[in-house]
Amino acid sequence: MTETSFVQPRDRSAGSLALRIALRWGLYTILVLFAIYYLLPFFVMVTTSLKSLDEIRTGSLVALPREVTFDAWKTAWSGACSGIKCEGLQPYFWNSMLMAVPSVMLSTLIGALNGYVFAQWNFRGANLFFAFLLFGCFIPFQVVLLPMAKMLGLMHLSGTIPGLILVHTVYGLGFTTLFFRNYYVTIPHELVRAAKVDGAGFFRIFWSIFLPLSLPIITVTVIWQFTQIWNDFLFGVSFSQAGSQPVTVALNNIVNSTTGVKEYNVDMAAAIIAALPTLFVYVVAGKYFIRGLTAGSVKG
Repeated sequence: MTETSFVQPRDRSAGSLALRIALRWGLYTILVLFAIYYLLPFFVMVTTSLKSLDEIRTGSLVALPREVTFDAWKTAWSGACSGIKCEGLQPYFWNSMLMAVPSVMLSTLIGALNGYVFAQWNFRGANLFFAFLLFGCFIPFQVVLLPMAKMLGLMHLSGTIPGLILVHTVYGLGFTTLFFRNYYVTIPHELVRAAKVDGAGFFRIFWSIFLPLSLPIITVTVIWQFTQIWNDFLFGVSFSQAGSQPVTVALNNIVNSTTGVKEYNVDMAAAIIAALPTLFVYVVAGKYFIRGLTAGSVKG
């Protein structure tokens, strides 16, 4: 063999390796640019919330604060009588907690039972009932405002936190049922048959077999429901009154106040405080959300 027969494959391999490295670094560069693009507004919010009003007026929008101050955060949380901003987000934040946590728990539990029934217990009209529940997922919020308000009035729950809990629980059942039904379909029917042979009933099978296997899809449902309920504005502003408003409505009132000096640092701090719970949930449990979505994707 000639010497060139050994050199040429080696040169081609080196060129291919260099091309793969260049493509990888190009991909990383694009991802970093996208990350900067999406994180820049959040960076501006944080830095603005840590600046004084004088520095905001005279400094650059993307510059780091020359002197860090948390006065805007205190005002956004506890309130301060400057202009019309005498009440902070604190009571409304806890209103949202009192609304979101029970709504998530109820809609998750009922959705798990519904999904278990539709996936493992065949009965006449099951597909039709499931189709009706799915149809509820695609109904715009605005369509249900009037009938929901009428129903809350008849139940004497208008303008109350229990009324908001009921609204979010009912509206979330379509999604939670869909999640659990698609997950429970992947569980072998033989488990149900064996449990029936052993004398287990409907609820015993659910509590002893299905619920212990449901951690991935429960994680998905809790994250989905908590995010949707916490970030909701339309139901909060439509079905609440003073004293029972969620944090999103209070945030809108703070940001849209025009009397007196516009306090951009307080607005930014309030927006971050309102977003912290959902941000925390995704940072802590984001990877479990992806795992849960794919856990029931393959039957077997």
